[in-house]
Amino acid sequence: MTDHIGVLALQGAYQKHVKCLDALGAESRLVTRSDELPACSALIIPGGESTTMSLLMQEYSLFEPLKAFAETRPVMAICAGMILMADEIDDARVRPLGIIPYRALRNVYGSQLNSFTADIELCFDEEAYRAHFIRAPRFDQLSDDATIVATKDKDAVMVSYGRHLALSFHPELSDDARIHEYWLQQIIN
Repeated sequence: MTDHIGVLALQGAYQKHVKCLDALGAESRLVTRSDELPACSALIIPGGESTTMSLLMQEYSLFEPLKAFAETRPVMAICAGMILMADEIDDARVRPLGIIPYRALRNVYGSQLNSFTADIELCFDEEAYRAHFIRAPRFDQLSDDATIVATKDKDAVMVSYGRHLALSFHPELSDDARIHEYWLQQIIN
């Protein structure tokens, strides 16, 4: 495993992920081109706007390299990243990477004005986690091969699939680093 966790830096709050990784002692690097992926042992696809991110991934010829990367290395995808990781999306403007078998439903909880913070239940810790949901997507038609790692009112809000992790909320906006720490432990072991 190489030393760096890549953070896709096309759009979104990628710098907050870098700050969180730094606080946990993990070396990170921003990724904007496909030739930067080989130096990464894992990748975070941050939140942002999924339509814009999908277009930028295609414009910068990152779509196929990201799919190939995910075949052998772990990816953590946040909100818009979670949408992009899906097999299918409820919006034809967004091209999915097809990395985790589920259908992503965009903006299920409403517009930007309907964003909220709520406690969620984690399968790996008894203490609730305060999660930030911003135009949050929802998992639909989730494969039985995926594992639900966190729930909000019994709905899946974080799933794992192999060493991949997809979240409908934004852990980088919290001072609680348990989500990043959990993923790092999963990919190191």
